[in-house]
Amino acid sequence: MRILLTGPIGQLGYELERSLQARGEVLALPRARLDLNDLDQVRATVRALRPTLIVNAAAYTAVDQAEAAPALAYRINADAPAVLAEEARALGAAMVHFSTDYVFDGAKPGPYVETDRPHPLNVYGQSKLAGEQAVAAAGIAHLIVRTSWLYGMRGQNFLQTMLRLGRAGGPLRVVADQQGAPTWCRTVADTTAQMLALAAAGGHPWWEANSGLYHLACQGQTSWHGFAEAIFAHSNIACAPQAIARAAYPQAAQRPAHSVLNCDKLIGRFGPIPAWDKALALCLA
Repeated sequence: MRILLTGPIGQLGYELERSLQARGEVLALPRARLDLNDLDQVRATVRALRPTLIVNAAAYTAVDQAEAAPALAYRINADAPAVLAEEARALGAAMVHFSTDYVFDGAKPGPYVETDRPHPLNVYGQSKLAGEQAVAAAGIAHLIVRTSWLYGMRGQNFLQTMLRLGRAGGPLRVVADQQGAPTWCRTVADTTAQMLALAAAGGHPWWEANSGLYHLACQGQTSWHGFAEAIFAHSNIACAPQAIARAAYPQAAQRPAHSVLNCDKLIGRFGPIPAWDKALALCLA
C-alpha cells in the first residue's frame, strides 16, 4: 500500500508516520512540500504520487485564531480535504481523515455517539465538520476519525504548557468546568494503524464493512483542571493549580462544556482503547 501522509511534523502526524510503517510505503509530506492552503498544489501532488491511501493529519488547529481567520480555517480544514477526497476518487484510493469533538455543542449530558447531530460553537469546529462532510460525500472508501483533547511530547499542546508552567513555579489557574477526554497522539496513531490492519485481515477490501465515521478518544473523562493535576502527579511536580470557571478565562472561541466521545462503535470492531490517565502515565514515562 502506498500511503500519502499529510502533516507529519505535527504531533499526530509524527506518531502516524511511525505507526503506519507496517502498513505500507509511507510518503510523509510536510507543509513545505504539501501546503493544504494551496489547493492546486494539493491536486498536483496527489496526481503525481498516486497513493492508494491518503491519511490527512494536517489541519488548522488554532481554535481562537480561527475566529479572526475563518477563510483560512475553512480552506485548510474543509476545502483541502474535499480536494484530497476528489483526487482519491479519481485514483480509486481510500482516505483516513481526522476530526474533532468540537463539532458538538456540549449540550448533551452524556458521551456523544457518531449518530448525534453536530452543532459546533466555533469556526474551528464548523470548518472541521465541513471537512468531514466533504470526505463522506465523495463516494470513496474512508475512515473519518473524531478525537479529542490531543496531546503529546511534541508541539504546542496542554501537556507541554502545563509542564512548562508547573516547573516554573508560581500560581496557576486552570478551567474546571469543561469536561472531555485527554487523548495521547500515539494512542490515536497506533489505533488507526490497528484499524487498517484488522479491517484488511478478512481478505476483502476494508471499506466494504468498515468505511465510515468513528470516535477515537481515551476512555473516561476529566476537566482541564483534573488533567493538569494528573500531569503534575505523574511528573512529580509540586504544583496545586487553582480551579476556575470558563467565564474567568475568556477566549475568542466558545468551547463545548462537555464533549466526551462514546467510542463503543470502534471498540466493538477493532479492540480496546486505554483510559486517559493510563495513557498519560505511559506518555510521560
